[in-house]
Amino acid sequence: MPTVKPTIAIEPRTRGQSFGLGSSSGVECIPSFCPEPCMFHVILFQPEIPPNTGNVIRLCANSGCTLHLIEPLGFELDDKRLRRAGLDYHEYATLQTHADLASCLEKIGNPRLFAFTTKGSRPFHDASFAPGDAFLFGPESRGLPADILDSLSSDQRLRLPMREGCRSLNLSNTVAVAVYEAWRQHGFA
Repeated sequence: MPTVKPTIAIEPRTRGQSFGLGSSSGVECIPSFCPEPCMFHVILFQPEIPPNTGNVIRLCANSGCTLHLIEPLGFELDDKRLRRAGLDYHEYATLQTHADLASCLEKIGNPRLFAFTTKGSRPFHDASFAPGDAFLFGPESRGLPADILDSLSSDQRLRLPMREGCRSLNLSNTVAVAVYEAWRQHGFA
């Protein structure tokens, strides 16, 4: 039998539609391991660095979260650095792009929203997360805009602890800490 080298191509997508990669075996893949609705929604607001988003794609595939990207993105979804960081998990993650945060939240049913920010005063581990909650993270170079943060109560603006004088944590690390704490609260079920 001849050896066939697998290829993966980006499927056409439109804003607000799910994005997936075809299976290297030629068989259509189920876009996510988690049953609908997913346990949590991860929202990256205008992400800039492809490997961070690739890492979050892999995290969402492994944890059953749905990933939402708010445009504009600082890269193309077929960027090789994004694909490298996500390894072969792209086909197992559910990922959607949205023109803006309002349309994203509307599409997913206006869930309870938590913003992870260095400007938050509430420790993230003090929050009680529920299935369907959405976790919002800002762009790597500047964080979430003030108008978004101002629209949320102080209880919805969460902060991860850091040593005094440190500016911020890596985006994909912050997402991982948040997702695993929320998932832990539900027994990793």
